[in-house]
Amino acid sequence: MSTQIIITLPDDIYQRAERFARLANRDVASILVDTIQLSIPPVCGDVTDLEPVSVLSDEQVLVLTELQMEPEQDARLSEMLDRQQSGTLSEGDRSELQTLIQVYQEGLLRKATALSEAVKRGLIEPLS
Repeated sequence: MSTQIIITLPDDIYQRAERFARLANRDVASILVDTIQLSIPPVCGDVTDLEPVSVLSDEQVLVLTELQMEPEQDARLSEMLDRQQSGTLSEGDRSELQTLIQVYQEGLLRKATALSEAVKRGLIEPLS
């Protein structure tokens, strides 16, 4: 299934996509779909259950600014990345590594959003 949307692109972005599409002998729409697909990482389904940071209390926002991976997950991620670097990562481990990277990225995005919100609310000073 697909959803059709209409977007307005700056002329220079559209021209870049159009030139690339010509070079690849493809249509602009398929180039844009692939670009979006590669640019936006998958997000776990339970994220839809999360409250937007903007509606959280000051205390909840401050708690999120300290968000970190669980120590066991962090240690496992480091181990898996070391094994990937050394070329000893098995095919089964690749899936686990991808899941851990996704957990890390989602947490980092949530923390960054909370930090931005905390600065906006004057709860913390912006980094200089």
